[in-house]
Amino acid sequence: RTAGVPRGLLRFLVLKYLVEKPMSGAEIVEIIEQKTGGRWKPSSGSIYPLLGWLQDKGFAIEVSAVDSGMKRYSLTDKGKEFFKEQVRVGQKFLEKMKWLAPMLIGGFDYGSDPENLLCAKESAKRVLETFIQLDSKKDKLTKRDNEKIAEILDKSNAQLRKIVEKIDEKKISQLK
Repeated sequence: RTAGVPRGLLRFLVLKYLVEKPMSGAEIVEIIEQKTGGRWKPSSGSIYPLLGWLQDKGFAIEVSAVDSGMKRYSLTDKGKEFFKEQVRVGQKFLEKMKWLAPMLIGGFDYGSDPENLLCAKESAKRVLETFIQLDSKKDKLTKRDNEKIAEILDKSNAQLRKIVEKIDEKKISQLK
């Protein structure tokens, strides 16, 4: 198991991708690697036993793939119900953990300067708290609301990325 990857996450992701369409183990590994920016590439030694377990439990079946020659797996109705239950469990867990996220953003300072980024962390906590409130009202958000939220977050991210790039450029110039 990859350090830092929560227990059960791989099973959840495999179910999620198989709900969308039949996939091979290699395709699932590829999409997870892509979605995590290359930070996590599950091994075939974890994917294929999981797919076998899903088959043994009646949650998935092998589907023929004449065109590619790859074994693909698809969820059965029982597997789709199992996935829905996993989503409900996950949602309950996240509801219980919402109070923790702002504290984690505030961080636990172990660095040499405890004031470093202090005001920014407080701002980040407030943004996260507001985002959590928005999430609890997601059924009432309009398409325009969602577009505006994404626009605000994208602009903020672009400005923050510029700061990171500037710092990186300084480091590179200091090394020369």
